[in-house]
Amino acid sequence: MLNRVVVAPSGFKESLSAEAAADAIAAGVRRVLPEAEVDLIPLVDGGEGTALALATATGGRLVTMPATGPIGETVVSHFAVLGSGDTAVVEMAAVAGLSLVPRDLRDPGATTTFGVGELIHAALDMGMKRILVGCGDSGTSDGGAGALQALGARLLDGDGMELPLGGRELNRLHRIDPSGLDHRLAQVELLVACNPYNVLCGERGVARVFGPQKGATPEDVEELSAGLENWAFVLTRDVAASDTDLRYGPGTGASGGLGAGLAALGARLLPRFEVLLDHLALDARLARADLVITAEGALDHQTPRGKVPAEVARRAKLYDRPVLALAGTLGEGAQDVPGVDACHGILPAPMILAEAMTRASELLTDATERALRMIVLGTRLPLMLPPQASPPEAHAEVSGTQRPSSVR
Repeated sequence: MLNRVVVAPSGFKESLSAEAAADAIAAGVRRVLPEAEVDLIPLVDGGEGTALALATATGGRLVTMPATGPIGETVVSHFAVLGSGDTAVVEMAAVAGLSLVPRDLRDPGATTTFGVGELIHAALDMGMKRILVGCGDSGTSDGGAGALQALGARLLDGDGMELPLGGRELNRLHRIDPSGLDHRLAQVELLVACNPYNVLCGERGVARVFGPQKGATPEDVEELSAGLENWAFVLTRDVAASDTDLRYGPGTGASGGLGAGLAALGARLLPRFEVLLDHLALDARLARADLVITAEGALDHQTPRGKVPAEVARRAKLYDRPVLALAGTLGEGAQDVPGVDACHGILPAPMILAEAMTRASELLTDATERALRMIVLGTRLPLMLPPQASPPEAHAEVSGTQRPSSVR
């Protein structure tokens, strides 16, 4: 019997928030199991919706303020103050996310994390003792340079002139003057919730892996990669502690390299789920489930590398709970995500991306209903065991006219 269903999805990038995805799945569950208890746990990975989710979970609040957006224009942004009153959550996507970059202006060489630094500064002004920066859904590739500039660092070229904003400028970086950095940074605990698989440099560096998704051409990717190499060198020499690996350290590539920039300031880069999910009592709620449903925009070979469905499945399997994963697209490796017992795409027929994104909530609800009806049908089928051969000794006892004839 499916009496308790836990719905623990991520958001669908640029289409559904985690909360909207959870609501859509719940609607599909109730079409099939109207009497079941549905426990909604919209999950955040540091990207869009992180500040609101953690404020809600802890009885905190959102602080709304104007800040510099990714293309340099002022946007209305926010950060959260958790219920404890001494911890702020800065969601980088709320001020430098890809959704804030118009499609015709997507150029990760020009976008900036300056607004992230402004939000951190505002949290310092409020006397926060701890600042948690959530990384995800970024529209930038500046290595966190903009954030450091907002916090008082001066990025200088070979002539001693300050560099403009944007990752493309990092190729001209000659020296960093950290003397103007906000002194309060040394007095606050700075944490970064990030995907530890993302690194700043190399063949798996953030510009190569994520640059094209943000609008970078192949030429842009090479330019950005070279700029981040230079950024890591100068940042290590002029700002960071000597034993900090800004090139290949886990999480340094988070949010277009924001992880590296903040690590140079002494931030601790932590696996995002260790930091974020404890606020939601996820494990205890999974343990009580009869079925766990998770979801994300794409399920593929990248999913086990720090994505929400893989983490939900891993934790659910600690309690031997069955897991269904729903996705906008099923790519190579979708069937092989550890802990996921079944996966189901939400598209009932081929359609253009714009239509799928517009109808995402409807499609997710309908797909949930279809998948769940198949699960319920399976629970009603009789268990058909394969026929077992008689043991050899049984044949030895058959003799003479008792032996079954093969003639009919």
